[in-house]
Order: sequence, then C-alpha cells, then structure tokens
Amino acid sequence: MTYIIITFTLFFVLRLVSLSYSIRNEKRIVQAGAVQYGKTNSLCLTLAHIAYYFSALYEAYATGVSFNQTSWIGVAVMAFAYLMLFYVVAKLHDVWTVKLYILPDHRIEKSFLFRVVKHPNYYLNIVPELIGVALLCNAWYTLAAGLPVYCIFLAIRIRQEENAMKGLWGDSL
Repeated sequence: MTYIIITFTLFFVLRLVSLSYSIRNEKRIVQAGAVQYGKTNSLCLTLAHIAYYFSALYEAYATGVSFNQTSWIGVAVMAFAYLMLFYVVAKLHDVWTVKLYILPDHRIEKSFLFRVVKHPNYYLNIVPELIGVALLCNAWYTLAAGLPVYCIFLAIRIRQEENAMKGLWGDSL
C-alpha cells in the first residue's frame, strides 16, 4: 500500500502544479476580458475529479491491495496522461485553464495533435488519467461507477466548449 500512496501522491502533486498554472492564467485572461462558460459544470468536474481520486485511494486502502502488475499498468497510463497534459499546456500556454474561458481574441490551436484529436486534453489526458489512477489503486468500483459519472460532466463540458467556440469561429469546428 505504501508504494500506491507514494505514487498517488506524486501524480496528485503534478495535478496541483498544473492547477496553480491554470489559476495564474485564469487571473491574467480574466483581466484581458475572458468570459467564463459552464461555471457550474466546472465546479462539478472539479469535485468529481477530487472524489474520484480519493475514492480510488480509499478503495485501495479498504481492500488492502499492494502495488502489483495492475498498479504498474496504471502508472504507465498515468504517465502517458500527464505527458499529454504537459503537451497540451505547452501548446495552449497562456490560455490553458481547467475552467472554460474564451477571450475576445481567442486563438484556436492548430498543431498536429489538435488537428488529429478533438479535445486532446479530455481524451488523452483526463480520461486516461482517471483510468490510470483506478488501475494504480486496483479500484474497480471507482472505475465502474466513478468514470461514467465523470464522463457525464465531461460530455457537458465538451458541448459547452464547442458551443462557446462556435460563437467565435462559426461552424468550422
């Protein structure tokens, strides 16, 4: 269980680092006139993310699971997810936030990954991250119940984001 807690903590700290970067960007872009969309859903996503993480950790504790082969697979999936997070943050740089903000002169990212995968932050970071944390913790109940619930909020976010961007770029999305 100790290795699960250490690994969990490492990834959680990385998530907190990305959150601090998001908060800095948010303050700056709000001053530049950015408008937030889906405020309630952003709160739901945040709470669901935290609940999912700690549900997985609790499930590992409650079942007394030890770090095993499934945990290693979870680490690999989470490492991929965080590499994708860092890629997305690097590409979106000054406009990346965990909340949905659109600037009056918002630019759309057109690099390779963003052309090939619509919403790479969600499909290549968030979903794999959640699967990875469940695998790390061998948290099958969390995966079976928590991921579908989270994906409902994520589907709402994607729809909100696409609608907000249509206002800027027309129907070309």
